[in-house]
Amino acid sequence: QVQVMESGGGSVQTGGSLILSCATSGYRTPRICMGWFRQAPGKEREGVAIIDTGRGSIDYGDSVKGRFTISQANAKNTVYLQMNRLISEDTAVYSCAAGEVPIGGYCGIGMLLGLTYRGQGTQVTVSS
Repeated sequence: QVQVMESGGGSVQTGGSLILSCATSGYRTPRICMGWFRQAPGKEREGVAIIDTGRGSIDYGDSVKGRFTISQANAKNTVYLQMNRLISEDTAVYSCAAGEVPIGGYCGIGMLLGLTYRGQGTQVTVSS
């Protein structure tokens, strides 16, 4: 059984930084799509970042490009989301998602919300 476990999050002032971690267990293949999406109160879910753990290819949502960085540990079942220059609009529940690489072989930001497995989510609050 695949499990997705998140850690990190919390509260920070505008301009600050936070890091989120996500680890999966139960996958038999080292190559999967893993990433983060977020949902703020009253808003739709938004893809933040995604990585192909086998090829290392990365994609970001437009609102976080240049500020957030997704990376993976040597143990490829763990990924990190480094969030810099945080703004109030980044306040949301951040959830990790994981799923198999599609037949086309590309982990794109548009597929994040359809990934099979998700974590519980962690709150990120940015205040001025």
